Amino acid sequence: MIKFKDITLEDKEAITSITMNSERKNCDLSFSNLCSWRFMYDTKFAIVDGFLLFKFHMNNELAYMMPVGEGDLKKILEAIIDDAASEGKSFLMYGVCNNMKDEIEKLMPGKFDFSSNRDYVDYIYLRTDLAELKGKKFQPKRNHANKFYKTYTDYEYVSITADRISECLRLEEEWCKANDCGQQNGLGNERKSLTYALNHFDELGLTGGILYVNGKIAAFTFGMPINHETFGVHVEKADTEIEGAYNVINQEFAKHIPEQFVYLNREEDLGIEGLRKAKLSYQPAILLEKNIARLKG
Repeated sequence: MIKFKDITLEDKEAITSITMNSERKNCDLSFSNLCSWRFMYDTKFAIVDGFLLFKFHMNNELAYMMPVGEGDLKKILEAIIDDAASEGKSFLMYGVCNNMKDEIEKLMPGKFDFSSNRDYVDYIYLRTDLAELKGKKFQPKRNHANKFYKTYTDYEYVSITADRISECLRLEEEWCKANDCGQQNGLGNERKSLTYALNHFDELGLTGGILYVNGKIAAFTFGMPINHETFGVHVEKADTEIEGAYNVINQEFAKHIPEQFVYLNREEDLGIEGLRKAKLSYQPAILLEKNIARLKG
């Protein structure tokens, strides 16, 4: 049985030392997501033979994440399968991208049933696309942004710092009231995760931006690197009465993220029709499918 432990803020360096050097672009591997959503999934981790392992609960089932690292993948898969068996549970593994699915099939042919869910595909964009909005395909986005810039000439974009966290929390509270967070469990859980992240902003290693209009906060966003070339955008909230605020906070944040990051992962749409339409309208470079592998029998 593998000795898994709870994820704490003190584990950031151990976890990111592996994820940052990986080619994996999954939003699930962001340290901030792992930490701020652990209340919901009871996420634990272990490092075994150079592989980073995650164990959690999803829909009342014990589950594992596709191991992250280099080495004998077959050996480590057998180890987590045995770990599940030691708890008397069937083996279930999330985060299996298509290339990994092929690799697993080569190592352990016919052992798994694979499935995927469109609602949990990651939307990954070129950072330069979102920052520059060049070309015909981004004309509608440029129009929205330009209207904002002409209407609100006194707008200001600044980085989130400790003294501005309270403003973000106030806007989030107003957003929640407008969107009935208390009546929607998904939004209530998001609020709990977001609040934790803002209250531990520097410890998590987050980077964020705030958009002001007439001296008042109009939008904010934040995220952190997933790997050496992919930056994860976890949250984006705006005052919907200020037309174009979402477009501009999106563009400004992309402009201010370090140029080493080629990709921005803006996470999933969760099957929400309006959110899917909005994410597709920004022309993703990659729709990252994440399969679920279930051990047969």
